[in-house]
Amino acid sequence: MRTERLLLRPLRLDDADDHARYQGDPEAVRYLRWPVRTPEESREHLRVRLPSDRLAADGDVVVLAMVPTDGPLAGHVVGDLTLIAASAPQATVEIGWVLLPEAQGIGYATEGARALLALAFDRLDAHRVVAQLDARNTASARLCERLGMRLEAHHVDDEHCKGEWTSTLVYALLERERGAV
Repeated sequence: MRTERLLLRPLRLDDADDHARYQGDPEAVRYLRWPVRTPEESREHLRVRLPSDRLAADGDVVVLAMVPTDGPLAGHVVGDLTLIAASAPQATVEIGWVLLPEAQGIGYATEGARALLALAFDRLDAHRVVAQLDARNTASARLCERLGMRLEAHHVDDEHCKGEWTSTLVYALLERERGAV
């Protein structure tokens, strides 16, 4: 799948070096539920997440690599976009993203996430897409709002992560609400 500046494609084992760059970057995973990964841990994580193209059962995952098509990062995987079947019977999927710090703030996440929402609604028949994020992650909250998602919940100190209690924001978008996307 292509956007204006990105190739979105399934992650592959030969992406391991690029994948390890953002999985091993403390700033890239700062607000995510997992710690910085070593190259070996990143490779194993990549192996178990190798893509599916459907979300038939709870826990099924679709992961797309974000590869810029021009500029200094062209040809490299700078992050990934994920859809997880949160409730297959209810056609609810969770969306997520992670990017190298040098790929942040230039619209790649917005561009990729818009395409991923279209994939979720148009090809995977999602009824509802949710995003759960650390409440301190203001950049991802703004991204959810740019995507037309609405804030549905703010769970205070609901998760103990990386040695501290963190709060979670839950954003959502229904298929019928996508006009703003």
